[in-house]
This record gives sequence, structure tokens and C-alpha cells, in this order.
Amino acid sequence: MRVITLNVNGIRAAARKGLFGWLARQHADFVCLQELKAQPFQIADPLFHPQGYHCYYHAAERKGYSGVGLYCRAKPKQVLHGIGWEDVDREGRYIEACFDDLSVVSLYLHSGSSSDERQQRKFEFLERFLPYLRKLRRRRREYILCGDWNIAHKAIDLKNWRANQKHSGFLPEERAWMDELFGRAGFVDAFRVVDPRPEQYTWWSNRGQAWARNVGWRIDYQVVTPGLRERIRAASIYKEQRFSDHAPLSIDYDLEPPA
Repeated sequence: MRVITLNVNGIRAAARKGLFGWLARQHADFVCLQELKAQPFQIADPLFHPQGYHCYYHAAERKGYSGVGLYCRAKPKQVLHGIGWEDVDREGRYIEACFDDLSVVSLYLHSGSSSDERQQRKFEFLERFLPYLRKLRRRRREYILCGDWNIAHKAIDLKNWRANQKHSGFLPEERAWMDELFGRAGFVDAFRVVDPRPEQYTWWSNRGQAWARNVGWRIDYQVVTPGLRERIRAASIYKEQRFSDHAPLSIDYDLEPPA
């Protein structure tokens, strides 16, 4: 079972750069997209509803901002458009496809880089979100939570870690939160189960030739419940084409896809 996640940084812009042609060749069972920057009427064209998939979008109220999408080969039993928190759901940050014993989530966590106020919003969300994730663990199903988490966990996960210790995305409080997520909360960083190498990044700044010099951050994850740890088979970050300032993260699981 193949799952792909990508922050498209504008789905219409990514489409112009060839995203959907590439996706058609990947044989993914699930595709999770973030930062759509589009309203439903702007992505009504069949291009944005690829053949062979059930396609679901959760847009932000604010135009040109945030939004998540989820493509599923099999029709879900239920789709949750939002997490149930009004302030978060207005920004289109969470969509979940539910099957018999599996849920796949497309998730776009807050960025705190634009202002102290936004960073505080990010901290407030993280404080609420960890108990929510603990609650998911108690359900009788496995979860794959895909998306842009906007945090690099460890020094291995960004190029210039020393210089970024006071910058949003690598603050001590954010990294401690990830320690808790992958520690006592019991969730698993699927990529690191199969790829321990350094310099494996999923996002590059548009400044200072970061892409050309591979000065990046690994902030896009597939976070899974512990029952899936032994099912993770392979992971890859696709960098042959650029659809966005992020790269697609694909992970293959030894699981029968939902029918």
C-alpha cells in the first residue's frame, strides 16, 4: 500500500508544474495534499479529481490560504472534514478518511515563522493536539497522519541546525513536543524506521539557492500508530521535478489496501 504526502504550496500552481502527470504514474493508494490555497469552485475541473480516486478537499475560509486534500483509491466509510475545533477548521487543516480498521489523515500544522502571534497560535494548537492524538491511540484502528508538521525533530533533520535553534520550526519547545509524540505518546516517524541517513529533506527555502545547495528541512512526515511500525517497507523523497517548495514523500506499507 503506497501513501504519498505533499505540501503543494498552491494546488493550481503545482498542477501547472506537472504534479498530476507525475501522480498518475505513482500507483498510490492514498495521496495527501496540504496548503491548497484554493476554494472548491477553483478546483472543480476534472484535473483536480484524478481518475481512479475518490477526491476530498477541506478548504480554508480565507481565500488563497491553507486547505488540505485527500485522494483514496477505495471509497472511505466516512470522511471527516475537520478536527471539530472551529478555529482550526476555519483554516482547513485536517481531513480524515475512515475505513474498517484504518484511518488516513492529511494534516497541515501551523507555521509560526511570520510573527510571534502565529508562533503562539502554533504552541496553543500543539498543546491541544497531543491529547487528541493520545485519544486516537486508544481507538481500535491504525492511523497514518500525513502532512506538513512544520517542525524539524532533530539536528539530522535540517542542514543549519545550530543557526536555527531560535527559529520557528526548530525551537526547543517544538522539538520537545516531537520527543513526546515519538516517545511516551507512542507514535512512529515512519520515514526514520527505514531511512536513518542525514540530509534527507522535504522543504527548501526559496532564498539563497537553498534547493541547489540542498540546504533543507525535513518537516513533512507520515506519523503512524505503533501497530504499523513493522509494516513500513520503503520510503522515498522525490526530487527529480519541483512541484512546490516541498518534495513529495512516498512510503510503502506491507498492508492490503482497503477495498
